[in-house]
Amino acid sequence: MVATPSTSSGTSSPAGGAGFPPFQTHTFPGQIFWLTIAFALLLAFVWRVVVPRIGGTIAERKSRIAAELARAEQDRREADQAWTTYQNTLIEARHHARSLIEENRSQVRATAEQAARSADTEADEAVAKAEARLAEMRAQARAQIRKAAQEAAASIVARLIGETVSPEEAAAAVAAGETIA
Repeated sequence: MVATPSTSSGTSSPAGGAGFPPFQTHTFPGQIFWLTIAFALLLAFVWRVVVPRIGGTIAERKSRIAAELARAEQDRREADQAWTTYQNTLIEARHHARSLIEENRSQVRATAEQAARSADTEADEAVAKAEARLAEMRAQARAQIRKAAQEAAASIVARLIGETVSPEEAAAAVAAGETIA
């Protein structure tokens, strides 16, 4: 290569060569050869190293997704089963509560009826006792009134006539007056 005098820009260009070397047509066959070798090496590297890694990653993701889907399906089944169990338990609890309510109602009714019968019996007994006491008090009052009437009759006869009347005669006179009234 022969050097040429410098130009105004201060750069020198080789003699007989013009332009950028990759664009020179006489270097195309060598460039294509090395491009083919580089492409083949890059393709072999990608084929042997990168593709298996990507394939492994994809397979791992597929298996993880499948496992998560299976786990989600199992969880869904368990949730459905738990929901069904919950609903059944809730229904049983409601039935049990209703039966307890009915049982309590019947017990309360029976207790109320028993209390009413007991109160009626006690009231009847109290009324009977009160009536017996009242009858006894009436009999005592009649006896006292009779006695007072007998004494009053004896006293009236003694004041009016001046004679003394025996208690039997006074009792007979009071008894005769009772039948008239």
